[in-house]
Amino acid sequence: MKTVTLTLSGVLLATSALIAPGLAYAQSTPTPVEAPGPTTQTPAEEAQDAEPEENQLDEIVVLGRYIPEPNRQSPEVAAFLTSEDLERTGDANAAEALTRVTGLSIVEGRFIYVRGLGERYSSALLNGSPLPSPEPLQRVVPLDLFPAEILEGVTVQKTYSVNFPGEFGGGVIDLNTVDTPNEPFFNMTASIGGNTETTGQDGLIYFGSRTDFLGFDDGTREVPGELALAFRSGKRIVSSNYTRAEIARIARSLENAPLRLLQEETTPINGSFRVTTGASTETGLGTLGALLVAGYDNSWRGREGVRQTGRIDNRRLVVGNDYDFRSNQNDIKLNALGAFSLTNEFNTLKWTNLYVRNVTKEARSTQGIQDSSGFLRTDNTEWFQRELFSSQLAGGHTLTDRIEFNWRAAYAKTTRDAPYETRFGYGRNAAGNLSHNVGTNPNISFSTLDDDVVSGGADLSYTLPLSDFREAKFSVGVSSSDNNRTSERRDLRFAPISTLSTDQLESRVDYLFSDFNIGQYITLSEDTVANGAYEGELQVNAAYAQVEAEVIPLVNITAGWRYEDAQQDVVLVDQFTGSRAIGSSLAKSYWLPAATVTWNFAEDLQLRVGASKTIGRPQFRELAPQAYTDTESDRTFIGNRYLRDTQLINVDARLEWYFARQQYLTGGLFYKDMSNPVETSAIQGGEGIQQTFLNAPGATIMGVEVEGKKYFEFPDNGMSFIANKRWLVQANYTFSDSEIQVGSGDRIRTEQNLGVGERATNLLTDGARLQGQSEHVANLQLGWEDDTDRSQATIIVNYVSERISARGIAGNPDLIQDPGVFLDFVYRKDFTAAGRELGFALELRNLLRTDYDEFQELGSSRISINKYELGRSASVSLTARF
Repeated sequence: MKTVTLTLSGVLLATSALIAPGLAYAQSTPTPVEAPGPTTQTPAEEAQDAEPEENQLDEIVVLGRYIPEPNRQSPEVAAFLTSEDLERTGDANAAEALTRVTGLSIVEGRFIYVRGLGERYSSALLNGSPLPSPEPLQRVVPLDLFPAEILEGVTVQKTYSVNFPGEFGGGVIDLNTVDTPNEPFFNMTASIGGNTETTGQDGLIYFGSRTDFLGFDDGTREVPGELALAFRSGKRIVSSNYTRAEIARIARSLENAPLRLLQEETTPINGSFRVTTGASTETGLGTLGALLVAGYDNSWRGREGVRQTGRIDNRRLVVGNDYDFRSNQNDIKLNALGAFSLTNEFNTLKWTNLYVRNVTKEARSTQGIQDSSGFLRTDNTEWFQRELFSSQLAGGHTLTDRIEFNWRAAYAKTTRDAPYETRFGYGRNAAGNLSHNVGTNPNISFSTLDDDVVSGGADLSYTLPLSDFREAKFSVGVSSSDNNRTSERRDLRFAPISTLSTDQLESRVDYLFSDFNIGQYITLSEDTVANGAYEGELQVNAAYAQVEAEVIPLVNITAGWRYEDAQQDVVLVDQFTGSRAIGSSLAKSYWLPAATVTWNFAEDLQLRVGASKTIGRPQFRELAPQAYTDTESDRTFIGNRYLRDTQLINVDARLEWYFARQQYLTGGLFYKDMSNPVETSAIQGGEGIQQTFLNAPGATIMGVEVEGKKYFEFPDNGMSFIANKRWLVQANYTFSDSEIQVGSGDRIRTEQNLGVGERATNLLTDGARLQGQSEHVANLQLGWEDDTDRSQATIIVNYVSERISARGIAGNPDLIQDPGVFLDFVYRKDFTAAGRELGFALELRNLLRTDYDEFQELGSSRISINKYELGRSASVSLTARF
C-alpha cells in the first residue's frame, strides 16, 4: 500500500480521492505550496513523481507533525498544563495554575469555574480516581490543596467522553502526579516572601498553642475531658440536665486566654521549604522506581475592609448593616507525596500516596452599625485544619499486541476539624465604652467533617486494524465509587446568672470569662441544633462502551454510551437522642451518550465537533436543611432537601491549527442546555445575609474560545539582549453568555416553603445570567527563554469580568463580584556556584493592586458587600540540585 503525505495544498486531492478514487488516480500530484515548517518531499512523494502511472493510491493520510502528543492522542476538546507550564508561571498550587487555561477562572482562591459554570458542574480526579472534599459547602475538592511541586501536569477535558464520570458540566480536571525518574536526583528549595498589606504591618493575632507554626496543635485545642463526657452523654448542656456546679466545672475546663484574647503584633514574612528526591534501579521483575516530595509553607494574609448589607427603601438601595473588619490569617501547609513504580516491557504497576495538611489560623474583628441594634463589635478566633490522604494502586498490562487491560483502586479521605471557633460580641454602654453582650450569640463552637471515597475501575481495550495505516479501538469499562460524609457541630453560649457590673462588662474577654466569674456570675448553655449533624452517602456504579476509529482517512470518530446508577442520601442525625431522619434521597439511573468527530483535513489543521448528555448532582450540604455559617464571608447557608439532579446537553466545535512546533492557534464554540440548574439565592433571615439553594427551571450557556501561542526569534543586529532569546506570546480569551429560563407557569420547591411549589418568577428573573458566569475571561503571557543565559521571564495578565455571586432577596438586586485584572511577573535563572547547580526565582504578584470587590448596585446606589485590598506580593526562592 502506498501513502501520500499532504501539505495544505493537498486537501483538494484528498477530498477528490475520497469521493472518486478513479479520478484521483488519474491526476498527477500538484506541486506543494510552501507551508509553515519543513517542505521537503517524503520518499513516498518522490516515488510518485518518478512513476505516477504505476502508483495505486489506496488511501491518503495527513500527518499532523506539529500537533502535540497529548492533543494528538486525545480525541476530545481538552487543555493540557505541562510541568513546563507550571514552572513558567510559578503558581503555588493547582487552583492558581488552572486560571491560565482558556475559559477557567478561580473563586475564593480554591475552586475552579469552567466556562462560567460553578465547581459543582466539574469533577476533579487524581490520576483518574475521584476525590472527597473537606469543605462543608462543597463536595468537590478545593484545588488549592495540591501544591504545584507534586504535579507532572493537569488535563482539563471540556468535551465529555464516556470513560469519565457522568457528573460533567464545565469539564473534568485530572491531576497527574509526578512520576518516578529514570535518573537519581535530589533537590531542595527555600523561599521567602511578603505582601504590602500584611508583612511588617500590625495585625491581629491570638496566641493559640506553642506548636501552631508547625501546623499542629500541642493539645491546647483538644475537647476537654469534662466537655467530651457531656457531649457523649446525649444530654444538652442546660440547667435542666446538669446542676449549676456541674455546668461550672464544664465551663472552667474550656481553654481561656490563649484562644480568646485578641492582640496586635507585627506580621512576619512568609516562608517555605520543600525537598524532592527520586531514583530507580533494575530488578529481575523490571525497573523499580521511587519518588518523594515533601513541603512546608507558612504564609500570612492580612485584610482590612468593609462589609455591608443593603435593603430597598422607597425604591432605593440603602445601607442596612455597615461594618468595618480586620482579619489576619496564618496558613500553614504541609504535603508529602510518595510514589513507587515497577515497569517492564508488558506491565506497569504504580502505587501513589499523597498527604496534604492545610491549617488556617485566623483572628478577626468586625465593628460597625447594625441596622436594628446600633453599634456592634464581634471578635472571632478560629483554627481550621484540613487534611487529605489518598492512596492509589494502578496497573497497566499489554496482554497481546491488540489487547490492553488497565485497572485502578483508590482510597481517599479528607477531614476538617474546627475546634474552639470563638465569637464574642460587644456594644457601647451609656459612657460610650465597649461593653460585652453576654448571652446573645454562640460563643464557642466545635465542628468536624469526615469525607471519604472508596473507588475502583477497570478498562479493557481491543485494537482492530482497518488498514496498514488506520485502526479502530474498542473499549469497555466498569467503575464504582462510594462517597461517605459525616458532619457534626456543637455550639456553646455563655449567659449571665445575675446582673454583671460595669467593670465586669468592660473587662478583657479572658478576665470576664475567668474561673472566678464562671459559676458565680456566668454560666454555660448549649445552643446546638438537635438535627445539626448529618450523614451523606453517594454510591455510583457505572459501565461504558466506546469506540475510537479512523473510519475513513482524515476522519476520526469517538463515540460511546455510559450507564450510571446512583443512590444519594442525606440523613439528619439528632446529636442528643441519636435518632435519624431521612433528609433527602435521590435514586436515579442515566444513559449518557457522547460522540466527538475529529477531521484532520489539512496538514497540522484539524476540526473537532462533539455532543453529549451529562448530569450534575446536588452536593450533600445543599441537601441538608440546616444552617451553616461560612467564615470566609460571614454568611449563613441553609440547605434544600427538595433539590433535583441537573441534566445537560453539551455541543462543542473547535478548529485547531498547529503551525509550528509548540505553537498553535485555536478557536471554538460551545453551547449547553441545562435542566434544573442549581442556583444560590439570598433570603430574609436575621441581620446578616442568608443564602439557600434552589433549582432554576432551565438555562442555556453559549460562548466562544480563542487561544494562541507563538514564539519569535530575531537576528543579531547589535542588540544581543533581543537576539539571544526566544520570545513568547501566548493568549486566550473566552466570551460566554448565559440565560436562565423562567416561565410564568414554572414552580420551584424550596426549604423555606417546606417543599410546596411556589412561582419561580418570585425568586428568579427570566433571562438573567447564571450565577458565577463571567462574560469575559482572558489571559496573556509575554516572556522570553534564553538557553545561553539559562534564564526565563514571563509577564502574566489575567482578567475575569463581573459575575453573580448570589441572587438577591426577592425585589433586591443580585450580589455581584468583580474579580478584575491581575498582573504578575515571574523570573527564573539557573547558574552554577561552588560546583553546585542552583536555581533562582523571583515572583511578583498583583502588581496592579487589584482589590477584592463584591457589591450590590441599583441605579446610582452601590453597597459594598465585601471589599478589601489584596495588596502586592513578592517572593524569592533558591533551589539546589544534587
